[in-house]
Amino acid sequence: MPIIKSAKKRVKVSNKATVRNAKTKRTLREAVKAFTTAIAGGKSSEVEAAHKKANSAIDTAAKKNVLHKNKAARKKAQLSAAAKNAGVKSTAKAAPKKAAAKPAAKKAAPAKKPAAKKPVAKKAPAKK
Repeated sequence: MPIIKSAKKRVKVSNKATVRNAKTKRTLREAVKAFTTAIAGGKSSEVEAAHKKANSAIDTAAKKNVLHKNKAARKKAQLSAAAKNAGVKSTAKAAPKKAAAKPAAKKAAPAKKPAAKKPVAKKAPAKK
């Protein structure tokens, strides 16, 4: 057990983080397992729902640095490939959003006069 106050605090903080990380990992594993069992079941609606939950769990784990971002991307790609092989059409990538229309041109407002600039002070010549 540490003696120094800051070290004691680190122990408390790391214990909290360990519990939080374990919960995130467990949620991730459960979601991926549910996805694989849904694929084995064969119902496309169940597979799609499980795929969505698994992707969400992977994103959460990556955001909390429980899972490296590249590994998360790889896992998501593997799950998508498995869903595609199972014959599920993914609705994750919906139609791309249209760019917002630009508002109509405003009426020309009278031009404002630029603020008057102060005259620049001349520097004294350098002494030799």
